[in-house]
Amino acid sequence: DPCWNFHCKRGKVCHVDKEGKPHCICQDPAACPSAKDYECVCGTDNKTYDSTCQLFGTKCQLEGTKIGRQLHLDYMGSCKYIPPCTDYEVDQFPLRMRDWLKNILMQYYERDLNTSGILTEKQRSKVKKIYQNEKRLVAGDHTVELLLHDFEKNYHMYVYPVHWQFHQLDQHPVDRLLIHSELAPLRASLVPMEHCITRFFQECDGDHDKLIALKEWCHCFGIKE
Repeated sequence: DPCWNFHCKRGKVCHVDKEGKPHCICQDPAACPSAKDYECVCGTDNKTYDSTCQLFGTKCQLEGTKIGRQLHLDYMGSCKYIPPCTDYEVDQFPLRMRDWLKNILMQYYERDLNTSGILTEKQRSKVKKIYQNEKRLVAGDHTVELLLHDFEKNYHMYVYPVHWQFHQLDQHPVDRLLIHSELAPLRASLVPMEHCITRFFQECDGDHDKLIALKEWCHCFGIKE
C-alpha cells in the first residue's frame, strides 16, 4: 500500500493517484468515523463539530480562505457560553495555573513510584525535591491570598513546573517558541474550566508576533529572568 507510512497533516488523508503515487487530499468531513458524544469539539467559529476529524477536515476544505486561516480548535466539548475574562481574573490566573502545574507534576511523580515511565530520570530527580519538601502547599481549593503568599515564600518550587510545561508543549518543532497549534492541547482542555486562559496566552505574546518565547512564557508566570 503506497499510503502505508505516508504522513499527512491533520485534516488531510492519503490518496493514491492514477499513477499509483500517494499524496494528501482534504478529509471529507462527512466521511469521518462516527464519534461518541463526548468527542465533540468547539471551533473558533463557535460551531460544534462531532469530532476533531470533522473540524480539521472542514478547515482543510477552506484552505486559502480567511475563514480557513481563522478556524482552529477552541476547546473540547460542545460550544457553550464562555464568560469574558475580567482584568482582575486574568491577574489572578497565574496563581492558579502555577499551583495546578505543580500538582500535576506531583501526581506524575506519585504514579512513577509504582510504574515508571511518565517522567524521565532527570525530571524525577527535580520533582522529587519539590515532592519531599515539607513546606509544599498540598493540592486543594486555596484562596488567592494563600496562593500568592506561598508563591512568594516558596518561589523555588514553582520555577521547574512552569519550565516543564513549556517544554512539554514545545514539540513541533522544538525551537523554544510556542505557536498556536502547540498551545492548543493545553488550551482546548482548560477553556471550559479556566475561561481566562485564552486572554492569558494572548497577553503573554508581548511583541504580538503570534509566538510565545520561553522568556515571555516565564514572564507571564512571574518567573524571574
